[in-house]
Amino acid sequence: MSTVQEVVSLPPIQIPVRAPVTRNVAVDAYRGFVMLLMMAEVLRFAQVSKAFPTSWFWHILAFNQTHSPWAGCSLHDLIQPSFSFLVGVALPYSIASRIAKGSTFWKLFGHAVWRAFLLVALGIFLRSMHQTQTYFTMEDTLTQIGFGYPFLFLLGFRPSRWAWISLGAILTGYWLAWALYPVAPSNFDWQSVGVSAAWNAQHNFTGFAAHWNKNYNLATACDQWFLNLFPQKTPFVYNSGGYSTLSFIPTLGTMILGLIAGRWLRESAPEIPIKKFLVAGVVGIAAGLFFHFTHICPVVKPIWTPSWTLFSGGACFLLLAAFCWVIEIKQRKGWAFPLVVIGMNSIAAYCIAHFMGDFLVNTFRIHLGPHFFEFLGTGLQPLMEGAAVLFTYWLVLLWMYRRKLFLKI
Repeated sequence: MSTVQEVVSLPPIQIPVRAPVTRNVAVDAYRGFVMLLMMAEVLRFAQVSKAFPTSWFWHILAFNQTHSPWAGCSLHDLIQPSFSFLVGVALPYSIASRIAKGSTFWKLFGHAVWRAFLLVALGIFLRSMHQTQTYFTMEDTLTQIGFGYPFLFLLGFRPSRWAWISLGAILTGYWLAWALYPVAPSNFDWQSVGVSAAWNAQHNFTGFAAHWNKNYNLATACDQWFLNLFPQKTPFVYNSGGYSTLSFIPTLGTMILGLIAGRWLRESAPEIPIKKFLVAGVVGIAAGLFFHFTHICPVVKPIWTPSWTLFSGGACFLLLAAFCWVIEIKQRKGWAFPLVVIGMNSIAAYCIAHFMGDFLVNTFRIHLGPHFFEFLGTGLQPLMEGAAVLFTYWLVLLWMYRRKLFLKI
C-alpha cells in the first residue's frame, strides 16, 4: 500500500519591522541656526551700533548679539541652551542607530564617557588658545555638556518618567542648595569679586533673590576651591562674567528637556508632535517668568538658575516647533540648506569659529588692504569685514559637506 503525503504550503511569517526613521532636517536646520548665531559674532553689531547711535535697527541687532549682563534674555543668550537642548534631542536617535549596528550597552556607555572627556578637553583647549598656559575654567559650552553627558546617556536607557523625575530633582535640589547658601553681608566689598558699585546697584538683587547675586553665591565658593586645584597663573577668586563650573548641573536639566523632545519626535515619527512642543514651550517660559517675578528664583543665564533652565528650555521647544512646522510639516526645505550645511557639522563649525577668525581678518587686510571693507563707510566696515569672514566659514563647511567630511566626537 502506498502512502500519499500531502504537502501544505504555509504563507510566510510576517515579522513586523519598524521602518527606519529618516533624518529630521528641522533638527539639523535648528542646530545650524544656533551655530550661525555663534559664528555671526564676527559681524560685530555692537560696534556698528556705536557708529549709528540714533538707529533703533542697529540697537536691536546689537542687543540680540550681546549677552544680558545678568537677569534677562537676548537671542544671543539662547545659543548655549539651544546647543545643549539639541544634544538631548539627538540622543534617542544616536542610541537607536548604534544598537541597530550591534552595539551593547556597556560599549555605548564607554563611548559616552569617552565623548564626555573629549568635550571637556576640547573646551579647555579652545579657551586656552590665547593664554600663556592651560586655562583651567569649566564654564564653556562644550565642558558643561561634557560633564553632564554620561548622566544624560544613562537616562536615555530609562523610561520617560525617569527623565521627568530627574529634571524635577535636579532643579529643586539645585535651587535649594543656592537658597540655603548665605547672602552677602551688608558691608561686603563687592569690588573684591569684580563687581563695581554701579553694577551692583543696577543688576544685583535684594531680599530673597540676593542668593543669586553675582560672585557671592554657592557656585563661586565652589570654584574658589575647585579651580584652584589646577595650575592657575593667579589664584582663582571670581569669574568676570559670573559664570561657574556648577552650572553643568542645571545645564543637564536643559539636556534632559531635549531628551524628552527627542523621544517625542522619534516615537511619533513620521508625525510631528507640534502641540506637545507648543505646550511645553509656553509652560516652560511661563514657569520661568513666574519664579522670576515672584523673586523665588530669578532668570539669570550666567549662573544658569533653575528658572533659566525652564525659561530657555521653553524657548527651545518653541524654536524646535517652528523649524519642524516649516520644514517637516509644510515641507519647505530648500531655504534651510545653508543652515543644514552648518548644523550637520556643528563641532567643526564651533572649532572653525575659534581657529579661523583672526587668521581670515589678517589675511584680508594683508591682501586687500586695511581699508578695503570701508566701501560703505567706516561705520559699516566691521559688518562688511565680518560678513566676508562668515561667508568664508560657510564655504569651508560647504566643502566638507559635499565631501561628507563630518567632525564627530
